[in-house]
Amino acid sequence: MFLKAGLLSLMLLLASRVLGVLRETALAAAFGSSGMADVVIVMLTLPDWLAGVLVSGALAYVLLPQWAKESAAQQNATQNRVARRLLWASILLAGVMVVSQAPLGALLVPGVSASLQEAASQAVAWSALALPAAMLAGLWATRLQHERDFVGLYSANLVVNGVLIAALLFWGARGAATGLAAGPTLGVFLLAAVCMRLFWQGWRLRPLRHHGQLPVSSAALVPLPGWRVWMWAALGAGLPLTLPFVARTFASGAGEGALATFNYAWKLVELPLVLAIQLVASLAFPAIARAHAAQVGAPGNNDMDEMTTAVRNALVLAWTLACAAAAALLVGAPVIASLLFGWGHMQASALVQIAAWGSVGAWGLLPQALLAVALTVLASVGRMRFAVLAYALALVLLLVVGAVGLTAGHSLMWALNAGFLTAALVAWGALGMPALRRWVPVRALLTPLLVLVVVAVLGQWLGIADGAATPVQALGRDQVWALVWCALSALAVIVSGCLSGPGLRHALRS
Repeated sequence: MFLKAGLLSLMLLLASRVLGVLRETALAAAFGSSGMADVVIVMLTLPDWLAGVLVSGALAYVLLPQWAKESAAQQNATQNRVARRLLWASILLAGVMVVSQAPLGALLVPGVSASLQEAASQAVAWSALALPAAMLAGLWATRLQHERDFVGLYSANLVVNGVLIAALLFWGARGAATGLAAGPTLGVFLLAAVCMRLFWQGWRLRPLRHHGQLPVSSAALVPLPGWRVWMWAALGAGLPLTLPFVARTFASGAGEGALATFNYAWKLVELPLVLAIQLVASLAFPAIARAHAAQVGAPGNNDMDEMTTAVRNALVLAWTLACAAAAALLVGAPVIASLLFGWGHMQASALVQIAAWGSVGAWGLLPQALLAVALTVLASVGRMRFAVLAYALALVLLLVVGAVGLTAGHSLMWALNAGFLTAALVAWGALGMPALRRWVPVRALLTPLLVLVVVAVLGQWLGIADGAATPVQALGRDQVWALVWCALSALAVIVSGCLSGPGLRHALRS
């Protein structure tokens, strides 16, 4: 039963992420790297980004432990209380956004031309209308997570992405990539998408309404955690989402289309980050948490073998996959960018920038692999404040870089890499030197890194990584060979990890 649920959860999660990338592909085909693409990206991503930063992650951190000690009736009552507060708060925030849509549009898309300023304002207004539904969806997703309804939890995003992909394909087929009428049309589709997601989640939650129908007295209600708990939970969940959003906004200052170009480049990095690195950390979370609980329950056991094995397995696997993904991007970023974004109205010059910036971002996968595992350990041992500190320092570094005017895509990608490296050092430093000596298998980590460096150097020396990104219709034999080299580079890193010792093989079997 648990194996089936885990496989189904994994399949739906992968499908959701892949469909999210296809949404970016459809957006690139419809609008290319234009000023209107900047506006549409902000409109379609702002509601869920705000919900994620403000409540979604915090709800999981706070409500899952809360519901674990409540009856079914109390869980429903707690959910209703939180839902009412979320709706009132989101309606108030949406009202503020509508009233201040013009300055917010200028703040979020600073590089937009005068002719598109009205479209940027309208984008903020449409996002505001979708915000209450996005906030409520975050709460309902948390309840589905608590109930282990994997179908309802992960397929909800399939609904949203499916509707938005259909909208983008519909608009792209009209051939009016820069038309101002795209804003209202896509705004309607956005509202339809978030409402359909709510209907789907509500339908999955319908059996819960039949549980615990007895009224719950006010004396029986379990008090909600205090504001400090909510604050730390919101910061811990929201700061990681803020970094790429802030970098994207800074990039927009370079002119029309710069926000879209940076967004596409970040997707080249985000895809392996989510599908491999963060997935490994998520799957390792239960094993690490159980190992820590066993150590706490048996204070006389000081060897910590189970905890060491769990952390080492997660670290070796996440690091090796990060090196493999970085090798693939460093060798094949042009052809990957072409295949993902070289459709429809995408300009060839923008594809070149996407590939170049994505290659820089590839190096950031390495500290993010370290960071993902460190945060999993910190969450398991109840020291999330250090995670907040780590991401806060990374955000400060990015803000300083943007404030001094280094807003080119290359500079922002390097700033993100430096920020993630800083955060990783802080997070692992918080665990202490004894933990580092036990949990970090230096040899198992060095071998994939050395192979990655060799691949990067050879790719530059042989000219494999110098191929230009081109629209899909212009792809030829050179791009096919680049794709082959891309796959072989990633495979070489993984094989080196397997041959360097038993660490990776143990991690794959665990």
